[in-house]
Amino acid sequence: MSAEVGAGSAQRRAIRVTVNGVVYERVVEPRLLLSDFLRHELGLTGTHVGCEHGVCGACTVLVNGEPARSCLMLAVQADGLAIETVESLAPDEERLHPLQQAFWDRHGLQCGFCTPGLLMLLKSFLAENPSPSEEEVREAISGNLCRCTGYQNIVAAALEAARLLREPVAG
Repeated sequence: MSAEVGAGSAQRRAIRVTVNGVVYERVVEPRLLLSDFLRHELGLTGTHVGCEHGVCGACTVLVNGEPARSCLMLAVQADGLAIETVESLAPDEERLHPLQQAFWDRHGLQCGFCTPGLLMLLKSFLAENPSPSEEEVREAISGNLCRCTGYQNIVAAALEAARLLREPVAG
């Protein structure tokens, strides 16, 4: 879609992006970050912005299924793409996604600021590696910073989530 709207150097651009399965069409400033688009334009505040330099990982979302730092990506770059945020995880208001449940059960969060980015990173990681070792989990999360925990509970939560995702749901 990405059509220019307006005149001058501050031309706004029309974009069409699918976020958590919903198609949105918006006209945005070319310099608007994807993280700001999600938070301010769509009201999806689960994606946190920590460093604004792509270092901390708090803003991690999935772009066409792959982890991406939304503070390093422009909204116009997401035109035509599928974005998944932490809001997409829980199937409904009554149940948690296995990753969320494992983080809860294994005390994988404290302040919660880094949690959305870790959850989205781990969703992608566990889809590619459903039976990871502790070392593989540690390597996978090494680019996401958590200032509250010693990572042990996050690793335990990731391993628990992997187990939950592999097991068929009893019912």
